[in-house]
Amino acid sequence: MDTFFNLPEKVVFCKKCVLSNQRPSSIPEFKHTKNRPGAKYLNIDPLTGICDACKVAEIKNINIDWEQREKELLKVLDKHRSKNKDYDCIVPGSGGKDSVLASHILKYKYGMNPLTITWPPILYTDYGYKNFRNWIEIGGFDNLTFNQNGRVMKLLTKLSIQNLLHPFQTFILGQKNLAPKIANKFNIPLVFYGESEAEYGNPIADHNSSLRKNEFYTYKNIKDLYLAGCSIGYLEEKFGLSLKDLSIFFPIEKKSLENFDLNIHYLGYYIKWIPQEAYYYAVENSSFKARPFRTEGTYSKYNSIDDKIDDLHYYTTFVKYGLGRTSYDASQEIRNKHLNLNEGKLLVKKYDGEFPERYFDEIMDYIEMDKNEFHRLCDEFRSPHLWVNTNKDGYKLRHTVNEDGEND
Repeated sequence: MDTFFNLPEKVVFCKKCVLSNQRPSSIPEFKHTKNRPGAKYLNIDPLTGICDACKVAEIKNINIDWEQREKELLKVLDKHRSKNKDYDCIVPGSGGKDSVLASHILKYKYGMNPLTITWPPILYTDYGYKNFRNWIEIGGFDNLTFNQNGRVMKLLTKLSIQNLLHPFQTFILGQKNLAPKIANKFNIPLVFYGESEAEYGNPIADHNSSLRKNEFYTYKNIKDLYLAGCSIGYLEEKFGLSLKDLSIFFPIEKKSLENFDLNIHYLGYYIKWIPQEAYYYAVENSSFKARPFRTEGTYSKYNSIDDKIDDLHYYTTFVKYGLGRTSYDASQEIRNKHLNLNEGKLLVKKYDGEFPERYFDEIMDYIEMDKNEFHRLCDEFRSPHLWVNTNKDGYKLRHTVNEDGEND
């Protein structure tokens, strides 16, 4: 059958978690186009039936000497530690559990002086904004928030849905591209993110280094850049946008780093990173509050809750890859031994693919998109090897982790 987005033709599920080989690995967001040329997906060992993310979890639990990793971290910190109380590292975030943990432990356990930076969501949730304020007020951090050109942000968000069915792209671009620019501008060459993407399905080899590859945040030629699936020239010509309008969404130019030794680390390489423990830590140290209700599309309340568009993003991953928010949440909890596989499968059956009604109308109004257009786009982006139109009951997955798909 036809496959979209360079997806593997045969759907295979991991034997330990509830993810399939349709789960996308990270690619440089500024190279993301509709066909995703060169895109990679979750590797599942053909001999054992176990995915790379589950293998990384086993490595974390068995093979890593965390005391030795902490000593390695201390060497990095001592190299960059400020002698005059200037900022000596940057922690990007929005006040969620991971940015709270990273910034708080660097400041209060290791004696660093972090500058926190924020690329704010397109539409803050009330509780997400309170968590952000608590992070910097109760946690006690200086913060630099970059408020984007709202007109451009809305336009690019709308275009990213129309061209890529990717509501979250504008946030990801800022989340990954702002920190290197701020680091360069303020001469702070040490940046910390939380856990590596390898913990969730990127190639297992990515877990062997603490450093983020510079291909994810640098570029050489502007002709190689795409925003919302469009070339920069097209955005200039079609929508009258200037390079000044668009440049904040770009990665940093490689030549800007020729005389600046930028180091972007994953703190989760040095410290055993468990999402639930990060949540408890954030509650204790910044009064972090979970959602007052269950997140649509899953059973949890505390992951990715600051932006109203988050829920819609995970619905679109269900459409494009057959994997919704429950699949992601349950898989990491299975790896951390907070769920067993059968429980994960039951949760997927109950919640995966649930449509996020709560903020949908508000999002569509904000980006000026007709609701019917969004639903039409969803059907347009359903890969035939994943979905079948039953006519009577609408689209259904051909294969599921519970083996109750139309072709199972």
